[in-house]
Amino acid sequence: MTPTVTTSLASTRPGDPSAAGQIRRCEPARQISLASTCISVASLLGMLCPLAAHADFAKDSQLNLGLRNFYLDRDFRGDAAPISRVGSWSQGFDLRFQSGYTEGPLQFGLDASAQYAYRLDGGGGRGPDTVLPYDDSKGEQVQDYGRSALTAKVRYSKTELTVGEHRPRLPVAYFDDSRQLASTFHGFQVASQEIDGLSLTAGRFNEISTRESSDHEKLYLFTRPNGPRRPSDGLNFAGGTYAFTPGLSATYFYGQLEDIYQQHYLGLAHNVSLGDGYSLKTDLRYYDNREDGEALYGDIDNRSYGLLGALTKGGHTFSLGYQRMLGDSAFPTLNGFTPQPFLVNWSAVAFIRPNESSWQARYDYDFAALGVPGLRLMTRYLRGTGIDRGGNLSDSSESERDLLLNYVVQSGPLKGVGLAWMNIDSKFEHGSDYDENRLIATYTWKLW
Repeated sequence: MTPTVTTSLASTRPGDPSAAGQIRRCEPARQISLASTCISVASLLGMLCPLAAHADFAKDSQLNLGLRNFYLDRDFRGDAAPISRVGSWSQGFDLRFQSGYTEGPLQFGLDASAQYAYRLDGGGGRGPDTVLPYDDSKGEQVQDYGRSALTAKVRYSKTELTVGEHRPRLPVAYFDDSRQLASTFHGFQVASQEIDGLSLTAGRFNEISTRESSDHEKLYLFTRPNGPRRPSDGLNFAGGTYAFTPGLSATYFYGQLEDIYQQHYLGLAHNVSLGDGYSLKTDLRYYDNREDGEALYGDIDNRSYGLLGALTKGGHTFSLGYQRMLGDSAFPTLNGFTPQPFLVNWSAVAFIRPNESSWQARYDYDFAALGVPGLRLMTRYLRGTGIDRGGNLSDSSESERDLLLNYVVQSGPLKGVGLAWMNIDSKFEHGSDYDENRLIATYTWKLW
C-alpha cells in the first residue's frame, strides 16, 4: 500500500474571530462512539456492492484513510480575557471512498465518507476551544464525535452533477479543514468544463456540518459566539473561471443566502515570468455583499477589495497584500465562522470588521532549494486599522504574527508522515490578546 500525505495546515489557514477575546461555545453535540461509526462505514460500503459489478466503477475507485493528531493551546493575556486558556489534544480519522463511474454516455458513481475524532487529553474544564464540541452540562469538550455521509454523482461528457456531501473551495462557499474534523456542505452542485479554458459551477447547499458538530444544520449568518441563529432555506450559487492565457484568468461568482444576503465576487489572477529565475503572481479580488429578501439579520452593507503580490526566486517567496473593508457591516461569514480564504488577508484574526484597512508582509521558503525536500517555512505579519466600532466609540486596530513550519517525511518507513507546528500571536487594541500553538501530525493511508 502506498502512503500519500495530507497536510493539515495551509499557509492561509482560516481561524476564528477573537477581536473581543471570544470563543465559540457550541451547543452540546451528539456524541458518536467508535463502534457506531464503524457500523456506519460498513453500511455505507455495503450500499456500494451492487454498483461494484461495473468494472470501471470498481477499477477506478479509491479508499483512503486520513489520520490527524491535533494539539491546540491558546493562552489569553490581559485582565479582560473571558477565560485564561483553552485547548485540547485529539486523534481524528477521515475515511473517504471515491468510486469510478459506470459505463455508457450517462455515467453514475457513489462516494462515501466517515469522520471520527477522539479526545486524548482530560479536558480539564478549560472551555470551548474551536476544535472539539463543548458540553456545557459537563463543562468540558466531548469525549468523541463523528459523522458519515454519501455523495451520488452523475457524469455526462465533461459535466458532473453531485448530490450529497461536498467540500467546496469556492469564493462563495469554502469548507474548513483547519482543525480536527473538516466542515462539509450538503446539497447539490453541477460542474462543467465543456468549453476549453472555461470552468462553470452552480448549485445549492441547504445544510452544513461545522468542524465542531456531528449534526447537519441550516445555514445562518455568524455574528458572534452565541449570537442569533436565523436559518436560511439555502445558499444558491453560480459562477465560473475563464483562462484567457496560461498566465491570466478571471473569476466571477454569485451567491444568495436566501433572506440573508446576496454576494458578488470578481477575481483576476496573473502569473508572469520575469526572467533570471524570478516569477510574479498577482491576485486582485473584490466582493460586494448586500441583504436579501426578508433580511433576517437586517441591512448588510459590505464591499471589500484585496490585492496580493508574490515574488518567487528559487526557494524564496516574498508577498505583500492589502485589503479594505467598505460599508457599515463586517464581511458576512456562515455558521461557526466558516472560512473565506479568497480574502487576501484571511487568517486567525481575519481582518473583516467594518471599515477595516489591513496589510500583510509574508515570507515563504522551500528548503528543497537547500537539498531538504518536504520542509517548508512560512512567516507573516498582518495589521488592521481604522475599525469602526459604531456609535461614538473610537476606531480600533488589531494585528497578527504567524509562524508555520511544516515537514513531510520523504522516504523510509515513515514516508508520507506530515509534521507541522504553527504559532499565532494576536493583539487587539480593544480586546484580549492571545498566543496560540498548534502541533499536528498527519498521514493518509491509501488502502486501494
